[in-house]
Amino acid sequence: MKNAPQQHDHRQQEESSKAVIYCRVSSIAQVKKGDGLGSQETRCRQFAKNKSYDVVRVFKDEGASGGLVGRSGMQEMLQFLKAQKQDEHMVLIDDISRLARGLEAHLQLRTLISSVGGKLASPSIEFGEDSDSLLVENLLASVSQHQRQKNAEQTKNRMQARVRNGYWCFSPPVGYRFSQVPGHVGKVMVKNEPVASVVQEALEGYASGRFEIQSEVKRFLENSVHFPKDKNGEVHFQRVTNLLGQVLYTGYLDVLEWNIRLQPAKHEPLISFETYKAIQSRLAGQSNAPARKDLHDEFPLRGFVTCACCRKPMTACFSSGRHQKYPYYLCATKGCAEYRKSIRKEKMEGEFEEILQQLRPSPTLFYMASEMFKDLWEDRKGLVEEEAKSMKSELQRIDHKMDQFLERIVETDAPTVVSAYEKKLNSLEEEKVLLREKIEKCGRPLQPFEDSFRTAMTFLGNPIVLWDSDSLEDKRAVLRLVFANKLPYQRNEGFRTAKSEEFSLPFRLLGNLESGRYEMVRPTGLEPVATGLEGRCSIQLSYGRKTR
Repeated sequence: MKNAPQQHDHRQQEESSKAVIYCRVSSIAQVKKGDGLGSQETRCRQFAKNKSYDVVRVFKDEGASGGLVGRSGMQEMLQFLKAQKQDEHMVLIDDISRLARGLEAHLQLRTLISSVGGKLASPSIEFGEDSDSLLVENLLASVSQHQRQKNAEQTKNRMQARVRNGYWCFSPPVGYRFSQVPGHVGKVMVKNEPVASVVQEALEGYASGRFEIQSEVKRFLENSVHFPKDKNGEVHFQRVTNLLGQVLYTGYLDVLEWNIRLQPAKHEPLISFETYKAIQSRLAGQSNAPARKDLHDEFPLRGFVTCACCRKPMTACFSSGRHQKYPYYLCATKGCAEYRKSIRKEKMEGEFEEILQQLRPSPTLFYMASEMFKDLWEDRKGLVEEEAKSMKSELQRIDHKMDQFLERIVETDAPTVVSAYEKKLNSLEEEKVLLREKIEKCGRPLQPFEDSFRTAMTFLGNPIVLWDSDSLEDKRAVLRLVFANKLPYQRNEGFRTAKSEEFSLPFRLLGNLESGRYEMVRPTGLEPVATGLEGRCSIQLSYGRKTR
């Protein structure tokens, strides 16, 4: 009888001779930069050797938070132990924090491990079932939880401080990447060329109206060889929306949950804040149209030309013949007398090109427009200093107004009133950013006069050059730059005589220079100063006086 307890202890030791090892690190960076998993396994194997345990499996979790229970490695280990439940296994962990870093998660996992025939063991702590051992174990689990929470708080505080210093701490948006820059502590966002230039062109194009709808931006990005796409070579529409709403591209940081609003950033902007506000205004003014499949290069006049009967925009399609498909424009408005009656593509576009050819001004008008352009440029330069003073006064007025709203927020306890004041403060902050940006640019032309003059006058001298481009975006730019309104088309008659108000301001003024008449030359006549058009054009002219 005296030997019975010794035989029982020996049998229990043999039943517990098998062991599994569980290792965990909370981030992938720990796997790449260190040997956290390897060192945990080594220490557990040494402990198993000293205890004469036979290690049969090793389970690992990489990048798994200690506050979670449902980790892949842990679940795999529990399934293994459940299948081997007839044999009790020791579960070896390097430290109690490797099992869990939260008291609730620790208690859950300890119960689960026990329910599938596992028994915890560690070189750092002796697990037991008596009250004192359980108290120490729970205290250590609570300390581990406190350390995890404290680390999270410290990380958040450091990130907030870095953002307030102008450094972005999260994943960079498309067009940027992180890099070490001399004079800065830590990594800074820098332009990721050539993707950055593609993003800049897309944003500025939408702000200026070159891309009329978001699906045109989507098409532009998909046609770029540099912009990243999905495995099907597409850019998701949501990605376009996110791109247009990203304030980081202006050189400012906006983290609302940390109450950080329009903090000047250290990275170089892709667009101005004024351009960003123009984009937001356009987004607010129209719904997000789904990506259209009918924006084909073959039909640049689709949606611009209207039916002369119903005044609705015409559509276009291909009609299948015996041997090939034929392109047509047509009215798709039910009830219209011209409904589904087609016009050959080459006929309509040929007549449209004749209108563009007729817009070429005579050498005399072209010279007069050139002189006007130069005079306006000089007049504008003279007004710059006065404008800067006015904007600085406006900036002081906004500062004073913001101080008043801050005082009102302190004095009131009504949540709705506070919310209204905060909304107004955000609006005033945006106004301040715009004014500072304009003051900084005041007196600095975006490009030299010679470049602006050459680009604008080349287009005014012969707009059909840009129309002849292979790019659909260039063709649609011509429609927006030359015409103020859509052109009506009558089947069997052609385009109705274009009225003066249907053209954009520069072309209207060229016609009005000659007593309200357009003075034109034949396509074979004298060439204007410049006939080649390099790049894409944008014209913004405002005339302050008449020139004879």
